[in-house]
Amino acid sequence: MNNHCGWIALAGESPVKPRLEGTQQVDWLIIGGGITGLSAAHTLARRFPSQRVVLLDRQRVAQGASARNSGFVVSHELPGAGELIGTAGFAGYQVASRIGVAAGEEVRRRIAELKLDCELSDNGYHFAVHEPAHLQQVEKALETLASVGAQVQFFEGAPLQQRLGTSFYARAIHCAGGNGLMQPARYVKGLADSLPEQVEIFEHSAVTDLRRRPDKGWTAKTETGEVQARQVLLCVGAFLPRVGLKRSGTFPLELSASITRPLTEGHWQQLFDAQGWGVLSTLPGGCTLRLLPERRLLIRNTVEYRHRDIDAAGLAVRQREHLLGLQKRFPGITEQDLEYTWTGHLSGTRSGEPYFARVEDGLHAVAGCNGSGVARGTLWGRLLVDMAIGADSPLLGDVLGQARPGYLPPRPFFDLGASVRMAWEVRRAQGER
Repeated sequence: MNNHCGWIALAGESPVKPRLEGTQQVDWLIIGGGITGLSAAHTLARRFPSQRVVLLDRQRVAQGASARNSGFVVSHELPGAGELIGTAGFAGYQVASRIGVAAGEEVRRRIAELKLDCELSDNGYHFAVHEPAHLQQVEKALETLASVGAQVQFFEGAPLQQRLGTSFYARAIHCAGGNGLMQPARYVKGLADSLPEQVEIFEHSAVTDLRRRPDKGWTAKTETGEVQARQVLLCVGAFLPRVGLKRSGTFPLELSASITRPLTEGHWQQLFDAQGWGVLSTLPGGCTLRLLPERRLLIRNTVEYRHRDIDAAGLAVRQREHLLGLQKRFPGITEQDLEYTWTGHLSGTRSGEPYFARVEDGLHAVAGCNGSGVARGTLWGRLLVDMAIGADSPLLGDVLGQARPGYLPPRPFFDLGASVRMAWEVRRAQGER
């Protein structure tokens, strides 16, 4: 089975960029060509039009995790029991919501300025559950979300079934007012394709060594070349150890998803409206579901901590999980309806907060979007540049105030603990998958 991302296939691919050869001397080096790195590149090009920027990616720009997620633009997250209005954690939830709203606005500003066509919908999405016990204190949750500017409605029974075309879900909170949906590969591809000439991209150029120069700045080496830069921005998500940063408190989780063919038959035409929708589970191990244009369905219902990329046989097992998840919700879906199946990585932290740091003079890094990479990744790119040039702001202060990713035990103790915890989360959410 080919690990072929449906989002990328539907968006189309950009022309291949060259591999780094020889020595480049630049003002700025960005390592990582996902949403964060590309957002940083746009920020630098606008603020310093005469300075040279190089961006390196170990594979293809705009085809990593940033293009492989489920396309949720997250401004308002569902508050936990300890974050509801009237609890001690509500103040922290307010700060997180300010950051989330700013991140959503940053996405929309990029789309408007660059005239990106990425199927953005501002109609919000649902926090939905099959088992009512997995969505409790609904009134408090609605009050909490409304207090930070979200537009919320509660649905259950027949009205919910009519909205989603399935009786699987028992109750849901629909949350708009900043939350949105998009085609992530079209978004990140648009960010890459619209970069000005002063930003030079090199693909298939993995950094093998990064070290401080004797005078000032940094040298990044690849197998076939090197970049000498005054400032370096690390935007590689959970893979910071690959460039020598071992203690960021971030780790990768592997997820897999499938997209169906267009469901054009009359049954599906009657069941699904043309507007589309999105569903997030209230549990980390639950299911993400979307109705896409052309009445395609997307499902993501596997997540695991792994040391190696999945092989074809393993991906086939996960595709079977996707099929079973779809059949629970929409009887009649068959294996032949699944057109694309792929994997991607999420950059996670123990606390759910990012790693955002000035590592050394001229070296700055960010990681740990924790499943909100479309919006927060876009904002992180701009704020990372702000931090690197010493441009303070209340928003950057909010982000740095929450940037405590949490302690990770050394391997192999963390590997064991993470594997057990994720297996427990998946088991706990079995009814929602």
